[in-house]
Amino acid sequence: MSEKLYNVYSEYLKDKYGVKVYKLPIKLPLTCPNRDGNLSKGGCTFCGEEGGSFENLSSCTPIRDQLRTNMDYIRKKYKAEKFIAYFQNFSNTYMPFEDFKRHISDAIIEDIVEISISTRPDCISDKYLQFLSDIQYNKGINVTIELGLQTVNYHSLKKINRGHSLAEFIESAVGIKSHGLRLCTHVILNLPWDDMDDVMETAKVLSALKVDEVKMHSLYLMEGTTLAHQFKKGEFQLFSKDEYIQRVITFLEYLNPEIVIQRLIGRAPEEGSIFVNWNESWWKIRDDILGKMEQSNSFQGKRFNYLGGKALRNF
Repeated sequence: MSEKLYNVYSEYLKDKYGVKVYKLPIKLPLTCPNRDGNLSKGGCTFCGEEGGSFENLSSCTPIRDQLRTNMDYIRKKYKAEKFIAYFQNFSNTYMPFEDFKRHISDAIIEDIVEISISTRPDCISDKYLQFLSDIQYNKGINVTIELGLQTVNYHSLKKINRGHSLAEFIESAVGIKSHGLRLCTHVILNLPWDDMDDVMETAKVLSALKVDEVKMHSLYLMEGTTLAHQFKKGEFQLFSKDEYIQRVITFLEYLNPEIVIQRLIGRAPEEGSIFVNWNESWWKIRDDILGKMEQSNSFQGKRFNYLGGKALRNF
């Protein structure tokens, strides 16, 4: 069913590599310029102490050991044959260049067909991108950069203390694409300060920039974060599940149908959280999204008619 409705990541990988491919998270002892005082302290208002890596192995474990341990487990459980080394937590280009080169090189082992690197738009320079481009060309390992954006609404970016504006994202996206690397963008479609116009504009901007992949996440609240504190004080209200579903559908309709969707909704640790996915399983909400899309004859790219002069009626 889902293959007809949106461009599914698992199917894209199967078509590209010919076998089942699975992402393996790598955790390093890192931080972020938005946490260590370089830009700000405390990080994004929604970010917990783990930096998005609550299910990973210890950051003290060598990279190759992390990969091989996870490979053994995933091979047995999901029958995967090839793998993506995913540098997941915090900002993985926010480190000295020689350290970065060493870590990336350590991830190039047998059955790794791709390297995915999660980072911030303001933590990328040409030197790092050129090294990754060389890896891709010389080693035959595809490289994807995953950038956190969340929204194109720069007012909301300020409210969640992202520490960068839309401009930095656009510049880094153009740089990544110019080096021949793939670009995945992370978005949160139910930020309390965004309306449906922001959802549509986010899809339009990502399409115009020729982003390759998108990863969606519903907003969750971790105990101890600034966002959780603001919520308890009544500074904002959370949207309903139905509202989130409608936002996902609208986003997909305005998105270029060639863009691959890594996920429609994320997972978060229930322990230590005060709100996660309306207390429902992520897969149940995913199925609700797909069911609503089928009922309304919706599909990715349905309203993708605004670039290249298409928005003009007579042109």
